[in-house]
Amino acid sequence: MDTKAYLERIGYRGPTRPSLDVLRRLHRKHLLSIPFENLDIHLHSPIILSEAAFYNKIIKHRRGGFCYELNGSLAILLKRLGFKVTMLSARVARRGGGFSPDYDHMTLLVQLNRPWLADVGFGDSFTEPKPLDITGPQTDHGKEYRFTRRDGWTLLSQRTKGNHVWEPQYKFGLTSRRLEDFIPRCCWQQTSSRSHFRKGRLCTRLTANGRLTLTDTKFIVTRGNRKVERAIKTPREFATLLRRHFGVDLS
Repeated sequence: MDTKAYLERIGYRGPTRPSLDVLRRLHRKHLLSIPFENLDIHLHSPIILSEAAFYNKIIKHRRGGFCYELNGSLAILLKRLGFKVTMLSARVARRGGGFSPDYDHMTLLVQLNRPWLADVGFGDSFTEPKPLDITGPQTDHGKEYRFTRRDGWTLLSQRTKGNHVWEPQYKFGLTSRRLEDFIPRCCWQQTSSRSHFRKGRLCTRLTANGRLTLTDTKFIVTRGNRKVERAIKTPREFATLLRRHFGVDLS
């Protein structure tokens, strides 16, 4: 992992000594620069969980990835910079209730003066790390997040401002995991007909004032509370938008 090249990839300039301010800036820069995407699954290109694979794909070829790649890569960067980082296994909330199996998602625990949750691999979620020892609502760009604890799990929930309903995102334990622990579930995500990542292509990235999202059928531009959708009519149009807005060239 070339730390200098990684920092250039996310457009980060400034101090790198471990601190909350540096962690916050790295986290947000990562989300603004590197998209969440599942394109390799639809290209039938195996997703490998290793430091070399992360560097080759995300830094050298300027691609994105999904949770194992994005958070796995960030964990390596943070460790190289001197941060104390732990990979955690998370179970994602299902629409009909309940949660997915262990290792369905990777999130990160960063220990500074207090424990912080960092996550650059969950799509449209919090943009700055969140302190784990606060149980009340934490505001983040028009949304609120909170942690609740039960039966040895910590549950992350989200709601939009003004909404009284908390929506569960995922729950996680605090046991330290290794990158290789996530390999079986990563393989399942790529090959199982039940994996939602196989349903269609997705590429999404945070912007300074909203979010860009590209799927097989539409391109969504969100700015503040305004959302504009445009239908995708041809493969060429998809490829053009992918290059123009996400910097991804699959040719």
